[in-house]
Amino acid sequence: MEANADLIDSRVAWLRLAAALALSTLGGVGMWSVVVALPAVQAEFGVTRGAASFPYTLTMLGFGIGGIMMGRLSDRYGVRLPLIGATCALALGYVMASMASSLLMYAIVQGLLIGMLGSSASFGPLLADISHWFVRRRGLAVSIVASGNYLAGALWPPVVQHLIETVGWRTAHLSIGVICLVTMLPLTYAMRRAAPQSGHTSAPAVAPVSMPLGISPFALQTLLMIAGVACCVAMSMPQVHIVAYCADLGYGPAVGAQMLSMMLGFGIVSRLASGYVADRIGGLRTLLLGSVLQGVALLLYIPFDGLASLFVVSALFGLFQGGIVPSYAIIVREYFAPKEAGARVGLVMMATLFGMALGGWMSGAVFDLTGSYRAAFVNGLMWNLLNLSIVFWLLRRPRARLAAV
Repeated sequence: MEANADLIDSRVAWLRLAAALALSTLGGVGMWSVVVALPAVQAEFGVTRGAASFPYTLTMLGFGIGGIMMGRLSDRYGVRLPLIGATCALALGYVMASMASSLLMYAIVQGLLIGMLGSSASFGPLLADISHWFVRRRGLAVSIVASGNYLAGALWPPVVQHLIETVGWRTAHLSIGVICLVTMLPLTYAMRRAAPQSGHTSAPAVAPVSMPLGISPFALQTLLMIAGVACCVAMSMPQVHIVAYCADLGYGPAVGAQMLSMMLGFGIVSRLASGYVADRIGGLRTLLLGSVLQGVALLLYIPFDGLASLFVVSALFGLFQGGIVPSYAIIVREYFAPKEAGARVGLVMMATLFGMALGGWMSGAVFDLTGSYRAAFVNGLMWNLLNLSIVFWLLRRPRARLAAV
C-alpha cells in the first residue's frame, strides 16, 4: 500500500519511527559484538592487538559498502525488502562466526555477512527512509533512528560480555544470531508502506539546486565523505579500543564493556539533542559543534587514565560526539534532491564507517608500534582537525538549500 502526503508527520510516521529505532538497535549488534569479543578472539587465535582489530575493520568496511547497496535497493523497492534479506544474513553470519576455525574466517564472516549484508541495512537506509516521513521534525526523527546504533552500543556490550563469560564467545555468537532472527523479522512488517512522495507534500516545491553551497554536487558529496572519514577515525579510538584499553590498565574487560555501554548511552542523549538543535540551526552548524566538542573529549583522554576519570571522560565523549554522524544525513537532505536520499546518505555513511574501520585498525597498529594508546589519541585529534577544517570552510560558502521535502 503506497503512502500519501497525509501520513507525513502523522501517528503512522511516529509508529514507523518506533519500529525503525527497534530495528536499528537490534541490527546494530554487528558493530559492537566484535568490539567486546576482541580480547577473547585475540586470546583464542594467539594474534597481536592490531591483527585482532582486523575483523572490526572488515565489519566497518562491509557495513559502509553494504549501506550504499542497501540504500539503492531501498530507493527502488522500499526499505522492507532489504531489511528482510539483511536479517537473514545477520543470523547466518553469527552462526558461521561461532564456527570460525581461524581469525581470517571470522574476519570474512564479520565483513561480508554481518557487516555488508546484515547490519548495513539497519542504519543508513533507515535514516534515509524516515527522512521522507517527517518535515517539521525531520532532524529529530533522523537522530532518533540514528540513536538506535548507540542504543545497540549501550545495550549489547554488557549482554555480549555476559554471554562470553558464561558460555564462551562461540556460543555467544550463536545466541546473537537467533535473537536477531526472531526479533527483527516481525518488525519488518511495520516498514511495509511505501515512503510518501515529495511531490505530494504540502511543502513548497523547489527545483534541485545545481550548485549547492556554490560548488558542484559531486564536490560537496566528496567533501562530506572526506569529513566523514576524518571525524570517524577520531571517533573510533575510544569506541573500538576502550575495552582493550581498560584491560591493559588492569581494570579488566568487563569494566571496559561497562564504560563502552555508558559512553554510547550518553551518545543517545547527544544524538537526540543534536536532532533538536539541527531543526533550528541546520546540519552543518550542528556538525561543527559536535566536532569541536569531540576534539575536547579526545584531548582529555591523554592526561587522565584513572578509573574514575576514565568513566567521566568517556561519559563526556559520548555526550559530545553522538550527534556527528546523523548530521551528515540531515545535510544530505538539506542540499540534495529527495529522490537521491538513499544512495547519497549511503555514500556518506560508508565514508563514516570507513573512517571507523581505518581508525580502529590504525589505533591498534599505533599501539603495537608504541606500546601505548597515548599516541593513538593524538592521531585521532589530528584527524578531527581535518574534519573541522572542511566543515568550517563549507559554512563560509554561500548557502542555497533545497526545501525540506
